[in-house]
Amino acid sequence: MSFCCGASMLGTNGTLKHFRTHIHNVPILFCPVCNRVDIHYLVENEYEILAEYAHGDGAADVDFQEYVEHESKALLENCVNHENEEPLEVVRNQIDMALDLLSFAKEIGDAEWQNALKKRLIMMGGRRKKLLERRASV
Repeated sequence: MSFCCGASMLGTNGTLKHFRTHIHNVPILFCPVCNRVDIHYLVENEYEILAEYAHGDGAADVDFQEYVEHESKALLENCVNHENEEPLEVVRNQIDMALDLLSFAKEIGDAEWQNALKKRLIMMGGRRKKLLERRASV
């Protein structure tokens, strides 16, 4: 499982830009709270090699899946949530996990971890509020 600002990151495919080359369908991990994007650790090396070759060849667009074969199931096994899930439900799950972790942090007396989790809960609460407001305005 990959974590960012307290939320577990979502598994998806995305387009990344390497200099002037757009590389499509790259397995990535995405944070629903702060929008951080990481290349999935199982394909990081392949991405770097493909990106360098594509850039060296002057390619404008490259499809990652045409050059690198990986089973998507294995790539998404360590992801708690996925992009096709309802965003509000994802944030609720993230809040539930953070609350469980906060309870454990209190149990073991880890004040630093408790503070970090409280900050993350504030961020995720703000994200939840925005999603609720957006839903109400539609």
